[in-house]
Amino acid sequence: MTKKEKVQFVIDTLNEIYPEIPIPLDHKDPYTLLIAVLLSAQSTDVKVNQITPKLFEIADTPKKMVKLSVEQIRDIIRPVGLSPMKSKGIHGLSHILLDKYNGQVPKSIEALEELPAVGHKTASVVVAQAFNIPAFPVDTHIHRLMYRWNLTNGKNVVQTEKDAKRLFPEDLWNRLHLQIIWYGRQYSPARAWNLDKDIITKTIGRKCVIAEYNKKMKK
Repeated sequence: MTKKEKVQFVIDTLNEIYPEIPIPLDHKDPYTLLIAVLLSAQSTDVKVNQITPKLFEIADTPKKMVKLSVEQIRDIIRPVGLSPMKSKGIHGLSHILLDKYNGQVPKSIEALEELPAVGHKTASVVVAQAFNIPAFPVDTHIHRLMYRWNLTNGKNVVQTEKDAKRLFPEDLWNRLHLQIIWYGRQYSPARAWNLDKDIITKTIGRKCVIAEYNKKMKK
């Protein structure tokens, strides 16, 4: 297959498996999405979805959030990990949203990245999922799969994002981002990987990745 054919195979296969794509993190508006994505760093969506109802019941707007102390926020979000940094970030960004953006979440990646505890991936997820602005957030699943599929050299997430944006049509970025995440979790995980179920890697995958898998299976 040519690279163009591989890209089309990925698109067609993911559309067949995931005609409808659920958003992993529960939220009701751009602000609650921003908080949920921030909390998901080095945690799981399942854990975040268990914690956010309690947090958002008390504070689901910047105005309500700043009325809480950093310590109160930390007590609620402690189970997701990195609670000292995340609680300070949530409190700090809520203040900035009120002072600078009239309580609204900005719609640009650059503005979002200026907020405390908000990195490039978090900002990209928010503009894509809250505002439907084309972005291609790269998490560990996308980074792993793009490498397995020989669509990037896998050196870092920055390069993986550049390669994804170069290879896939812009109007599909937001959809593909979610489809690849779900596929990675269900069919091509880092551990307990079954190549026979991973049709995309089995069909277009990097030879060295498949060889290493087969080597492990023979042990």
